[in-house]
Amino acid sequence: MVDTPATAVLLHSPFLGPASLAPLADALAALGRPVLPLDVRVTVNAAPVHQRIIGGLTDAVEDSGVSGDLVLIGHSGAGPLLPAFAEALEEAPVTGLVYLDSDLPTPGRSWRDTAPAELFSALKAASRGGLLQRWDRWFGPDGIADLVSDADLLAEITAEAPEVPLAFLKEPHPTIEWTGPQALLRLSPAYDEACAQAAALGWPVRELDLHHLAAATDPEPVALALADLLDRLGR
Repeated sequence: MVDTPATAVLLHSPFLGPASLAPLADALAALGRPVLPLDVRVTVNAAPVHQRIIGGLTDAVEDSGVSGDLVLIGHSGAGPLLPAFAEALEEAPVTGLVYLDSDLPTPGRSWRDTAPAELFSALKAASRGGLLQRWDRWFGPDGIADLVSDADLLAEITAEAPEVPLAFLKEPHPTIEWTGPQALLRLSPAYDEACAQAAALGWPVRELDLHHLAAATDPEPVALALADLLDRLGR
């Protein structure tokens, strides 16, 4: 670890809330890592979602009073927005980006452009009033219960899941290029391709055979893997 490690700014998926990363925040803090977990749920309830999330992140970091270097860690759908988040934080020194079980950025392309057409069609058919079903309901009647066995934690995660506008899936990702240090931590097989892409780019990568919500259910090994990546980034 460097003498003064960068603050790890934890960005939850737009389809979830801060409870999905809160155990990870505690585990990183226990390792001596300064952590800033954010809550940007209020920004995802109306279009344009990307613009609102970026503005909300900037305000949240400024309001936190955090100082020194920052490393942005984006889980799932927050990952592709990391370069735009970094650019928006003009007054804060962002020194690295870490994609946590996330796709890599696709500047100018939307979620719809890169997802299977049948998945988008199913989500559109299940939407009501221009709003998507909550993310935990995308996976059948049992939702995510097979991933989160702790009933209290499951209830907290599902209660926080917002109804995101369908328009979010059609919004092009910001066309921002990031040239600083980047890394990826893969938790589930869904992100094997992203992991391979990151490795091909020469980024530090780690692979854990867990699942997409392991930051909540298995925070200690996830925190150790993230700390290793931050060390390898010199952050």
